[in-house]
Amino acid sequence: MSDVTGTARWLEPSADTASRRNIWLACLIALTALLVLGNLANDAVLDVRYGWDTRVNCAAVDAYAGGLDPYFVKNLKGTKLSYPYLPVTLEAFRPFCAGGILVAHHKAIFPVLAVLCGLLLPGLVLPGLVLPGLGFQGHGRTRPGARDVGLRVLCTLGAFVGFEWVQASGNFAILSGLLTAIALRLLLSLPTSGSSEDSSFPSRLAGAALLGLVMSFKLVFFPVLAALYFLPLPRGRKLTLIAMAVFSFALPILISWLAYPDLFASWQLAMAGKIPDQHLVELFESNPSLLLLARDLMGHVGLIDSKPAIFATYAVAATALVLGPFALSVLRLIGKRPAHEGGSLPGRLDRWLMDHPRVAMRITVLAMFALYLSSPRLKEYAFFELALYAAILLVDLSAMALAAALTVGLLMPSLISIVGTSLDDSFILLFSALMLFWVLLLDAGQAGRVPDTVQL
Repeated sequence: MSDVTGTARWLEPSADTASRRNIWLACLIALTALLVLGNLANDAVLDVRYGWDTRVNCAAVDAYAGGLDPYFVKNLKGTKLSYPYLPVTLEAFRPFCAGGILVAHHKAIFPVLAVLCGLLLPGLVLPGLVLPGLGFQGHGRTRPGARDVGLRVLCTLGAFVGFEWVQASGNFAILSGLLTAIALRLLLSLPTSGSSEDSSFPSRLAGAALLGLVMSFKLVFFPVLAALYFLPLPRGRKLTLIAMAVFSFALPILISWLAYPDLFASWQLAMAGKIPDQHLVELFESNPSLLLLARDLMGHVGLIDSKPAIFATYAVAATALVLGPFALSVLRLIGKRPAHEGGSLPGRLDRWLMDHPRVAMRITVLAMFALYLSSPRLKEYAFFELALYAAILLVDLSAMALAAALTVGLLMPSLISIVGTSLDDSFILLFSALMLFWVLLLDAGQAGRVPDTVQL
């Protein structure tokens, strides 16, 4: 796959064909936007008391400020849910909960933050090439155009209806999503013409540290940090970034343990379910993840109480549906390099990634998407953060792939939600994300057949 691969895919036999393609694609984008915004507007007018997670988090901050243990639900006013985050977050969340503004106005604040996430996400489109048409190619610019930014914002707001769940629950995934967008912008920034890689590495280091910090909010997504290995950098620098991310991930745990020993002990009890008569955060709590899908499948064959069988089925499903196909796709791409040039497989991979920096960054984001999607505890609101990874990759797809991605990732889930179909206790969001992953993967494989020598 070359850095002009996407451009080659956009070439059409005639200007008329390109024009017709762009017209129907524009109509599809407009229809998707109407459904996404209509779905969010429909939720806004429902007479439902939303924002339960915001109330829990801010009640925990208030309890801590009042000298009470926030990991005991009896100390949290106005809720029966437990506080799941590390003790150090009680200090971090205090400014957001001050004055009760977030609790009272989260429905107005969260959409602004979600749009900001979309605006902050980096663009990986190909620069310097202009193609005919109506401006829907996404190429030919060193800076992202309105079309690219609009698609990223649309995906952030509508993919897998993840933001709808964040908005409804008031979950602080909106804050971790904002930090994720900043981290990805730092990690995936390409050096400008004439600048050296040395000048961009400090920003990547900061991005890795920030991404590790984000993963410490929801510990289960920690494997996403391994995707940093696909960045187009020398192996030593990639390992340095991963080490920085791991250190940043561990730092909040270490601070919580050393600076808040009593609260940390309570947090451990709460996470282990050893505080009686209160809400328990558990791995098998209802959520549309591959692990819960495996559990349901084992239930149909009478093995619902067999954790080894459940985890084995989960491992097979994650490998067969997500991680295995991704690994095979990467191996096919680097397989074009003669074996005598690269020596060992890791060496060939490192050189291939450095020879194809923009494609390597797309592979990095796709790896993050795959690892996040494979998480054993993928709550509905977590699909908002998954949508951020998708938003980066969505922009530079070929026309047919973009249409498929919009259909399975945004249009269908929004339509299902807006007609009133309940997404609770179903795997609709998981299937939507899996289909979008396969669209992204197949598009990458199709692009990989274009020789690196293509000149336009």
